[in-house]
Parts: sequence; C-alpha cells; structure tokens
Amino acid sequence: MSVADSSKLNKTVREVYMKLPQGDQVQVTYVWIDGTGEGLRSKTKTLDYEPKCVKDIPEWNFDGSSTYQAEGSNSDMYLIPCHMFRDPFCLDPNKLVLCEVLKYNRKPAETNGRMTCSKVMEKAKDSYPWFGMEQEYTLMGIDGRPYGWPKNGFPGPQGPYYCGVGADNVYGRDIVECHYRACLYAGVKIAGTNAEVMPSQWEFQVGPCEGIDMGDHLWMARFLLHRVCEDFGVVATLDPKPITGNWNGAGCHTNYSTEEMRKPGGLKHIESAIEKLSKRHEHHIKAYDPKGGADNSRRLTGHHETSSIFDFTAGVANRGASIRIPRQVGQDGFGYFEDRRPAANCDPYVVTEVIVRTTILNETDDHPIEV
Repeated sequence: MSVADSSKLNKTVREVYMKLPQGDQVQVTYVWIDGTGEGLRSKTKTLDYEPKCVKDIPEWNFDGSSTYQAEGSNSDMYLIPCHMFRDPFCLDPNKLVLCEVLKYNRKPAETNGRMTCSKVMEKAKDSYPWFGMEQEYTLMGIDGRPYGWPKNGFPGPQGPYYCGVGADNVYGRDIVECHYRACLYAGVKIAGTNAEVMPSQWEFQVGPCEGIDMGDHLWMARFLLHRVCEDFGVVATLDPKPITGNWNGAGCHTNYSTEEMRKPGGLKHIESAIEKLSKRHEHHIKAYDPKGGADNSRRLTGHHETSSIFDFTAGVANRGASIRIPRQVGQDGFGYFEDRRPAANCDPYVVTEVIVRTTILNETDDHPIEV
C-alpha cells in the first residue's frame, strides 16, 4: 500500500504551534460542494469575534473557475453560510461552516442541491420527516489499491470482515475511530460505525435528522472523513463499486419515516409510501447518484446484497430488495423503512428531497411540484 507524503510530516512539531494562544481571533473554515457534485472544498477566514450562530458568519466568495463551477472570465462565486459546527482540528473557539454556493447572479450553482431541498422540507415540515443515512466508503492507498490489501493479489473472500476484529480481518480502524471522535466533537449527529463486508470498506451512520439537517450533517461528516484521512495519508472513496468482481459495492442506505409512520398503526402509511415509490423507480434511480444512475448501475446488479437497478422490490428483512422493512417494524406495526438504492456518492440533499416529494407532497412524473 502507498501512503501520502503529507501524512509523514512530523505531527509533534505541528502540536507545538497548535498550542500557541490565538488571542481573541477565531478561525472559520468555509466548506462547500464543488462542481462535480461529489468533491468538497474549504478555505479559512479570520474573524475578530467568536460566532455564536451561523448568522454571525459573513458571506464570502471564491474562484469558481478552479472548482468546475465557473468560467475564468466570470469566476467569482458566493459562499452562503448555512450550518455551523465546532472545529475538531483547530479546536474551540474555531468553527467549520457548511455553505451553499451561489453564482454571480445570486442563483444557486448547478450542484447546490440544498436550496430546493430546504424549500421542500419546509413544505413538508408538518409531517416531521426523519432520516438516517448509512454512509459506506472504502479506504484506499494513494496508489489506488484498497488500504491493507496485498500488493500482488487479493485478500481472502468475503466472510470474516463484516463487523470483524483482528489484524487479519480489519484494516484502518484508527482512521474510523478518529473520524468518529471528530464528528462527536464537531456536533455531527453520528449514530454509529462498523466494518463492512469487503475488507477496507467501512460504514458510519448519521441521524436521526429532521428535514434539511440530514444533508447538512452527512456532508460535514464526509468532510471530516476526508480531512482525517489526510492525516493518515489514506484516501476515502465513495465510489459505489471501487473493486470489480466478487466484492460488495458501497451504498448510502437511507432510513426514513414520517410522524404518522412512527405511531402505532403506522405500517399502513409505510406501505402507502412504498407504493408511491414503486411508481417512480426510474425517477429515483436517476436522483440516487451524481451521474443519473450510471455509477449505481455498477453496484445495483441484484447480487452482493443489492436489488437490480431495473426492478423495484420491497420486503421485510430483505437486503436484496429496493426497500427493506425491518423485521421489528413488521412485528410492531410502525416505525420506518430503508431505501437501499442510493449510491455511496449520492447527494443527500437530492435523495431526501426526492423521497419527500414522492411520499409526502405526492409528486408524480406527470405532475411535478414547483417550490
């Protein structure tokens, strides 16, 4: 495996400088989604006060021609602070702030899925939509090989790795535990983590989050993951099928409920929502990865705990279905369901928006809803 040179810099020397007092000034790191719809960018500004809420953080700008978001002749883009978190790298009182991107004309950038998602969530707020998203990812060396895999060959077949322990079964746990702690410090609603079925593949869960918070917290959790991986010289990829062959892909299973689904008798509302989803399968597939289904087509094959990308299926405790109703929910008669179709590299704003449009706002392909 190959590790990035930057991770080999002396971290003890770094700590000498990080312990220096910073007076009354505060570092605020602005984080945004770039023009790929998958990549994250950041830059830092000094404020002479500690912001107490996101409204205390000023708008900023950046060169969109260097982030696939503008032409050089008209490159300034606006950063609009939306959600503030604590900074686990520079520590209190420093902040991280997730931002929306607006173009020169103050209209949302093409990969700004947050703006319409926020409007949809506001429209559906009386239903109290809750989400929990399970982010799978794969740790890779900078040589493009999964971290910890043999240089010339492959590890043993899948079986001992899921939730595994032991140096022969688990690769990169230090990264996972550091990321977990960074999320807790930052205020990200991380719910748990586990080793996944393919060696070097992991998952963390974020939620439950209501409405727009789901996208905000998952995007910041992704930023923290990439930033932690920097320190270890390893890359975290969200590719839905990073290794071809008899290996599991990576998804972002999305758990969802409304208030009426969570109450006794809610199973009938779950079944009603699933019926609505069944009629818009193709529409949702296009929304569930940044390339309109092209990435997910490598993963949703009907094998390796997936449904076929061409078919819509639902079942109790069935991990080979599009929609899984947990067994406990089936027994209790209320709760939530899991949409297993979103790819690991999905935009959570787009995913949660389309689920709410279909199940709460009753949007159909023939009758789109303007927000």
